[in-house]
Amino acid sequence: MINLNLRFEAWDLGFPNLLAMAAPTQGTANPWLQFVPFILVLAIFYFIILLPMKKKQQKVQAFLASLKANDRVITSGGIFGTITKVGEASVQLQVANNVRIEVSRAAIVGYQGQEPVGEALSQSKSE
Repeated sequence: MINLNLRFEAWDLGFPNLLAMAAPTQGTANPWLQFVPFILVLAIFYFIILLPMKKKQQKVQAFLASLKANDRVITSGGIFGTITKVGEASVQLQVANNVRIEVSRAAIVGYQGQEPVGEALSQSKSE
């Protein structure tokens, strides 16, 4: 009878050589690098959408704060009139002889004969 030594050993198959031929392992990536695309998207969103909207809102608020008597204005509903009285939250408009209406201050969108205040900023950026 022939005694065959059939032991299976990984070292006999050249396992250390297989490890040597494997691709070198890369160092673990910095976890902060995964947030870079997310931060870039937020920055683009801020500069393209939020910043212009904030500027537009400040311009409208400054316009509404500067309203005074005898200003000829137009409302968001398309009513033309002359301011006769300015209140804290409302404005009294004279729309015809002896016809006065009270509207919300926020309903005033611009001066007569000029483009609305809110649209002025968006049109100047597109040119």
